[in-house]
Amino acid sequence: MKQWYEELFENYGMKYDNENFTQGTIGECDFIEKEISYNKEIKILDVGCGTGRHAIELSKRGYNVVGIDLSESLLKRAKEKASEQNMKILFQRHDARNLPFLHEFDLVIMLCEGAFPLMETDEMNFQILQNAANALKLKGKLIFTTLNGLFPLFHSIKDFLASETKEGNATYSNNSFDLMTFRDYNITHIEDDYGNKKELQCNERYYAPSEITWLLKMLEFKSIDIYGAKQGAFSRNDKLLTEDFEMLVIAEKY
Repeated sequence: MKQWYEELFENYGMKYDNENFTQGTIGECDFIEKEISYNKEIKILDVGCGTGRHAIELSKRGYNVVGIDLSESLLKRAKEKASEQNMKILFQRHDARNLPFLHEFDLVIMLCEGAFPLMETDEMNFQILQNAANALKLKGKLIFTTLNGLFPLFHSIKDFLASETKEGNATYSNNSFDLMTFRDYNITHIEDDYGNKKELQCNERYYAPSEITWLLKMLEFKSIDIYGAKQGAFSRNDKLLTEDFEMLVIAEKY
């Protein structure tokens, strides 16, 4: 039986790019460039690359990027977009819980909940972090965004998602947040690229900043910085607040 995150992205390559959460690519790539000191020699792995928006933008700027995703549909769209722009980018289908890379990349990015923290168990989410860590060279850097566990303690996830939804996008209902597991359970309604309507029972894991720090320390990251993640405008100047739906994590292995 397929998991909700597998069904969600089936035949969704076209509509995915119109979702509200995919609109911040340029600013996010500006931040990534700054974090790697504009070094064009480095090798970047984009985990959960979706339709390749970050991989394509970074490649345009002269960086060597490999994009991986679980969804055939999103990868197909990524390859089409790259081809339309005459870009040669390696897109591969992999499960982030089981990656073949070992000490190959200088930077790993996982943005916009590309894989972590969608898995059905905490162990699986940890496997994704573990594989990202393994893919990095000894002095590598990991940059990812994840759901901020402080947010639902102070705010309604349902109200937030409703305020962010635009016509034609995925909608969410029946949200319930479990304080024991920090998981939000909801029913997501979408219409795929072929007009098929789907109703999916989803659950996503929200993380407290201290949990993320501890998990990364277990993976031998030495420097771990956590900030508020503002879509399209990542910055080290944004202290993480309870108002932030997502957090930006920057971890270095050196």
